[in-house]
Amino acid sequence: MAEKNITRKECIVRNAKPEEFEAIGKLMVQVYSQLEGFPKQDEQPAYYTMLANIGELTRKPETELLVAVSADNKIEGGVVYFSNMQYYGSGGTATKEINAAGFRLLAVDESARGKGIGKLLTNECIRKAKAKNLSQVIIHSTKAMQTAWKMYEGMGFKRSEDLDFLQGELPVFGFRLLLD
Repeated sequence: MAEKNITRKECIVRNAKPEEFEAIGKLMVQVYSQLEGFPKQDEQPAYYTMLANIGELTRKPETELLVAVSADNKIEGGVVYFSNMQYYGSGGTATKEINAAGFRLLAVDESARGKGIGKLLTNECIRKAKAKNLSQVIIHSTKAMQTAWKMYEGMGFKRSEDLDFLQGELPVFGFRLLLD
């Protein structure tokens, strides 16, 4: 399927280039380490290593690292999209879901917040799932991610307790968006 870039207010969402992986990884570590109530690097070092090496996830089949870049080519956000849940890599039952896509690890640079970047990245994941005629999109969030949580619910995602799991001692909450 041909790549499609979407744009909004001087921002474009596209697949990340390998030379951008390191910068996106640094953004992910910065964003997640600053979340109040989220485990810090010394509490979950493997998680932060995965964030820092976010580009490695694209080695999995049907996995894409999407990036939002400004008109001056500044990375404003990123997310990992999975068109096959078996590669999703979370705890719980999500990896057993069929006819579903998912995304994880959405992060928006602090300087770009409030511009709709998170929603733009989320909508691109939804668009990709619809293009493959999948029936749902699955995501996870934590209590520390209240801004994202509210955005997801506003976009129609519904809580799905069957997808919940613990990451170490951190409760992780599942959501589904059923597609038409």
